[in-house]
Amino acid sequence: MSQVTIQALAKELNLSKSTVSKALKDSHEISVETKERVLRMAKLLQYKPNPYASSLRRKKSNTIAVVIPEVADSFFSQAIKGIEEIAQTKGYHVLIYLTYENSEKEKKILEDVQSGRVDGVLMSVSSETSSTEHIDVLHAAGLPLIFFDRTIQKITTDKVRTDDYESGYQAARHLIERGCKHIAFLSISSHLDIDNNRLNGYKAALTDYNCAVSEKMIVLCTNNAAENYDILLQLMKKKQRPDGAIASVEKLITPFYLVCRKINLSIPADVKVIGFSNLATAQILQPPLTTITQPAFEMGKTAAAILFKALEKRNYSWREEDVIIRSELIIRDSTDMK
Repeated sequence: MSQVTIQALAKELNLSKSTVSKALKDSHEISVETKERVLRMAKLLQYKPNPYASSLRRKKSNTIAVVIPEVADSFFSQAIKGIEEIAQTKGYHVLIYLTYENSEKEKKILEDVQSGRVDGVLMSVSSETSSTEHIDVLHAAGLPLIFFDRTIQKITTDKVRTDDYESGYQAARHLIERGCKHIAFLSISSHLDIDNNRLNGYKAALTDYNCAVSEKMIVLCTNNAAENYDILLQLMKKKQRPDGAIASVEKLITPFYLVCRKINLSIPADVKVIGFSNLATAQILQPPLTTITQPAFEMGKTAAAILFKALEKRNYSWREEDVIIRSELIIRDSTDMK
């Protein structure tokens, strides 16, 4: 008879894997009735915890996992440098896992890291991640988990981020002050906290400065460069096109510039643009790009420091600390008054 897994228990009980895992660990988040139900089924099916995974987890691997969407984004490449600076001082190795913005790949990665090969996880969620069950399972298993940049607020753990609401507000206000009246907000996700916070800041600035908030100016792009080019081309060819644009993620900057070049729109004379970006090349684009620049290195370094504090304490208390490090508006020619 094959060994009964948590997944099999969850299926029999019609519960999520994270609920079953928490119930088996006597979590305060689960009701007494549900715990008793789970324990009865576990006894009936002769469920036994995986001793191999448990024993591995008690031993130190001197390795941490960093789970991120991509490394092409300059934010993440700089954040990794900050993480590695701390890890090296602790004698730890860093394993980089790339989700490529794919939630299914993210799930498989988190299943893999529970095998005992890492002592803790630093994570920035993918743009496709809407359900958090796979993260709940990892968290319930007791593996230390810290979010940085793209966080999930409802999961109880420490988080390191920037003030995305304030940054969205600041970006929109800057364009308004530069004379823009029809400002587009370009994003790649409708459910990520980071995107929604930036969007809400953008909306608040428009309202405060008596500019209309139009749903037509809120543009959802994808993770495909060719598709983004087509989406932005249609946006900028409209009769009532934007006179300002906020690229909420770095990957939307290049297609936006290419579209403007294609249809002979001058930046900043015809349209002004600001991007959330840590690109070193922002200052040599034509024209140089105004950016909201995140403290990527510092965020990575801070997240790693918190993780190692957890690893070094036997009974670390998760205070759900929300560390906010401010971003910086760097003004360049793409939002000039021309």
